Amino acid sequence: MGFFEIVLIAIGLSMDAFAVSITLGLSVKKPTLLQNLIPGIYFGLFQALMPFIGFLSGTLFAARIQAFDHWVAFALLGFIGGKMIKDSFSKDREKAAENPFSFFKMLLLAIATSIDALAVGVTFAFFEINIFTAITIIGLTTFGISAAGVKIGNIFGEKYKSKAEFAGGAVLVLLGIKILVENLFFGGG
Repeated sequence: MGFFEIVLIAIGLSMDAFAVSITLGLSVKKPTLLQNLIPGIYFGLFQALMPFIGFLSGTLFAARIQAFDHWVAFALLGFIGGKMIKDSFSKDREKAAENPFSFFKMLLLAIATSIDALAVGVTFAFFEINIFTAITIIGLTTFGISAAGVKIGNIFGEKYKSKAEFAGGAVLVLLGIKILVENLFFGGG
């Protein structure tokens, strides 16, 4: 497996994080530099960490995780997306006091969007691959794409805040459903 293949894998793995980053960009009026970087840091770190864990754990651990990883991703994305949809109908501004970039929320999102990377790490164990090069490429790619996602979501969200929050929540719920359906009916995606 060469550099080009690893870059393609990195881009593919980062698409869930990109979608979630867009929804985070919808949730703030004008993101600070730190708010633009936080999703990239969390998602990039977890997208790099999970393949490393998968690589080290081997196929035994992957078989156990693959049995329920889609349920975990579905539950986390469904919960967070459902809350965003609910909040989009809320007229009170108490949700403005919520921090969409809080440690706990970002941790849940990072785990939910990186579970599939665990299985990718297991496949890396079957190839002659430098795992440190691979996870560096995956982490940096996800970091950049996620940071861009916050900005893209914010630009879109300025004009259509509540509709965008609803759409963002719907995207997370649909992403969770997609992961679940792919794994239940098509053996993974």
